[in-house]
Parts: sequence; structure tokens; C-alpha cells
Amino acid sequence: MAVDDDILVKNPFGFQLAGVVVNDSKTREAITKEQMRKFLKFVHDDNTYCKYYEAVFILFHTGMRISEFCGLTLKDIDLQNRIVNIDHQLQRTSKMEYVIQTTKTNAGKRQIPITEEVARCFQAIIEDRKKPRREPFVDGYCGFLYFDENGMPLVALHWEHRFNRMVSKYNEIYRVQMPNITPHICRHTYCSNQAKAGMNPKTLQYLMGHSEIGVTLDVYTHLGLEDAAAELHRMEELQNARQEMNRTKDEAV
Repeated sequence: MAVDDDILVKNPFGFQLAGVVVNDSKTREAITKEQMRKFLKFVHDDNTYCKYYEAVFILFHTGMRISEFCGLTLKDIDLQNRIVNIDHQLQRTSKMEYVIQTTKTNAGKRQIPITEEVARCFQAIIEDRKKPRREPFVDGYCGFLYFDENGMPLVALHWEHRFNRMVSKYNEIYRVQMPNITPHICRHTYCSNQAKAGMNPKTLQYLMGHSEIGVTLDVYTHLGLEDAAAELHRMEELQNARQEMNRTKDEAV
């Protein structure tokens, strides 16, 4: 998880443990659309965490890595054309130094189109943005969207803590518990939702910034019977619509 969230460059334990340690870990999975809807509604309505609603919504609906989101500046957001430019990420080292790095992979450099809802969220963030007394510069970049109490831009760890507290508060209120949600799970949820909606894998690979199509295709392998049935039904309706269109043309002739 630390590698996936860009906290570590390399996994020091990336060797096979089969036959040495019993693997009883749980794979991180996307949450359902219903869980996403309930969580977003909770964040939106909560007096404490409502100020983070737009950020959570954006993470769920763009698939950005959290370090990419943290690195966004005002210049990266084109609301008129509804495009977000992603060509860098913001990191904080173990020595608490803020640095700008290139995206995780070369494919990570991309321009992603955003929906009207996501554009409205960005607009709200920009309008509510509290400009610090002294605009911080990190490797020549400025105009970050969120700041901590010291006037420095928020980094991945800040958002990890916020998500943990939001989920904990949700589970204190509701009997049906919410699974663990992190910024990376928001990313995985977006990817899964687009795959279930039938998005072309190559298009999804571009939006996610995956360097290998296999990483994207792994999401498609998680689809089950219900997803297959829904896709078959969609294809059947499309075929029927085409047949009806052809029949109408023949009658017109």
C-alpha cells in the first residue's frame, strides 16, 4: 500500500513468502456504488467533514492518485474546457521536506477530461480556497488547493488520516459498517465503476495513468456474474435497437 500510495519507491518485502507465512491478508477492493453514495452523503452532511466533500467526490470520480491530487495547482485546472493537467505529484520526504516529483510512470502524464459535477467541485474548492499569508513554493510550483495549519500544502498522509477519521465516525453512527476507505480505494473504485460501465480498456488505461494494460485489465477480471449478465443485456438491447432501425429504413424505402 505504501508503494501504491507513492510513500515508498520500492517494496522492501517484495519477495515470495509462499510456504513460509500463511497468507491471510485481504486484497484491497473497490467499494460498491451504494457504499460510495452513502459515504459521500455522510461527508456532505457532516458538520465536521463537509469541507472535504468536494475533494472526496473528485477522488471517487477521476481516479487520480492522491499524490497527483495534492500536487494540483490552480494552473492545472481548466474549468472552461473541463480538463485537468496531470504531469507531477507532490511528496513529503521522511525529513519533512516538500518535493515535486514526476508522475509515478511516464503514462501518468496525462490530461483528463472531467464531468460537469467534478468541475463544480473544483470550482467550489477554488472559491473556498484560503490563501495563506505567504504562498508556499515547492520546486517552483505554487497555487496548491489545500493547506495545513502551517500554511503548507496537504500531502497524502493528511488525506489518509482524514479518510480514517471519516470512516470511523461513520461507523460510530450507523449499524451497517463501512469498509476501510482510503484515497487509493477511491481510485480503485473509479476504475472498477468505469470497467463495469463498459469503458474501453485502453481508454481506462489512459485515464488511470497505467503504464501497462495488464494493470487495467486486472480490474476487468474482478467482474462477476451480475456484471456479465448486465453487459449481455446491454448488448442485446443494442442489437435489438439496430434491428429496429434497419427495419424502419426498409419500410421507408
